[in-house]
Amino acid sequence: MTQKIHFIILSFGILGQLSCSRPEIIHAERKDIIESVYASGKITSENQFNLSALCNGTIIKKLVNDGDTVKKGQLLYLVNDEEAKEKAKAALENYFVAGTNISEQSPLLTDLKLSLQSAEIRFQNDSLVYFRWKALWAENIGTKTNLDNAYTNYLVSLNQKKIAEQRYLAGLNDAALSHSSAKSQLTAARKGMDDFYIRSDRDGIVYQTLKEKGESVHANEVIALLGTPGRPLIRLAVDQQDIDRTRPGQQVLLQTDATGNRIFEATVSCIYHVMNEMDQTFRVDARFTGPTPPTFIHSQVEANIIVQKKQKALVLPRTAFAAKDSLWVYENGKEKEIFVQTGISTLDYVEIIAGIDEHTPVRAAGKINNR
Repeated sequence: MTQKIHFIILSFGILGQLSCSRPEIIHAERKDIIESVYASGKITSENQFNLSALCNGTIIKKLVNDGDTVKKGQLLYLVNDEEAKEKAKAALENYFVAGTNISEQSPLLTDLKLSLQSAEIRFQNDSLVYFRWKALWAENIGTKTNLDNAYTNYLVSLNQKKIAEQRYLAGLNDAALSHSSAKSQLTAARKGMDDFYIRSDRDGIVYQTLKEKGESVHANEVIALLGTPGRPLIRLAVDQQDIDRTRPGQQVLLQTDATGNRIFEATVSCIYHVMNEMDQTFRVDARFTGPTPPTFIHSQVEANIIVQKKQKALVLPRTAFAAKDSLWVYENGKEKEIFVQTGISTLDYVEIIAGIDEHTPVRAAGKINNR
């Protein structure tokens, strides 16, 4: 009984060896082959941009809805501007006061001007008295004390006149600076009021509004998504390992989540040369060349960028390769590893440019005997 069992096991072993000694043989064949680069992304509007608030506040009016067409300068939102109005009112009042202070009706300048006029009259009188006493003294008339007193009064009034002139000019300069500053503050306050009126800076379409009446907003917060009407733009992300094979003008075949299995055609229009460090991809834009799907902004896209294609190329399954460019073939009944020149490569097939032909027997599973 034991001998029978050993015989059966030995028999199975021999059959197994015979089975393993006959690997599957295949031959290269002619097929149309296409090499492509996978990319994913989304559909965006041409010249799409985010509209942001310029100030803090509360929305008191919303004047547009999703899908509306807008013109450049059109008012879209109004933010509560009571505080800005108060600032503008105060700036305007300050500007009027500064304007009065620099005019002929200015109380301050009038006072300084009168002081200057009084100093000039006093100087003229003291100057006249001094030179009169000086002339008399030259003729030995009068006393030296009278001349000295007249000279002292002359010098004092001259200094007072200079001081009055300096005060008047300083007051005039201060009034001019205050007026200029008040004007700048008024201009800034009025410009600040404009920030509460949120307008479109171009003609376009409102694709999405993100704020409603009564909601608060903050400066630089996005409140609406706008874009220019026209053909939608396909924004794709291509892996860094594939970007060197991507060129403007290449055909793109894509599907969108919104349209199911329908295939659309496009062409690569622009390649951006700065890598996104987050996912190590490069941005590639494409434009539709055939029928355009409904414009569902931000609809997800899966695409294949056609790198190259060839009709009736000589190909082998990728699994037949022992290495990147080597195969196991049969020559005179024996296995032999050879090197071939390859071309277009896809997930399933590799083009053979030189090294074998359709009649060369090739081991189907090249990596099994990779020694």
